[in-house]
Amino acid sequence: VQLQASGGGVVQAGESLRLTCVASGRTLRGVAVGWFRQAPQKEREFVAATTRTGGGTIYSNSVKGRFTISRDNAKNTVYLQMNSLKPEDTAVYYCAADASIISSSLSNENQWDYWGQGTLVTVSS
Repeated sequence: VQLQASGGGVVQAGESLRLTCVASGRTLRGVAVGWFRQAPQKEREFVAATTRTGGGTIYSNSVKGRFTISRDNAKNTVYLQMNSLKPEDTAVYYCAADASIISSSLSNENQWDYWGQGTLVTVSS
């Protein structure tokens, strides 16, 4: 699976952005997809994920209620709608995919096989 993330940019606090991750090489049906982020001088951290069936989603506490992950299997695309952005959301955002990951491991970056190149989100105060 090849993943291409896009949609990053510079916004002010309180504004919104939608990130897009387009997959190629295989269908996303039956594949879990997630978003991670890495802020400057910090470890990469989990943001959100949807299960292989697409029937379940999980979020980190820091983005719960503000971010929404969704998927369009027909377009082989996953989205991350980010609302009420804060300066601490500034990071490079990566999408990831895996066809065999179990739900309890979705937040563990070491369990994901495929990664996109990242897209930079900058939130100014």
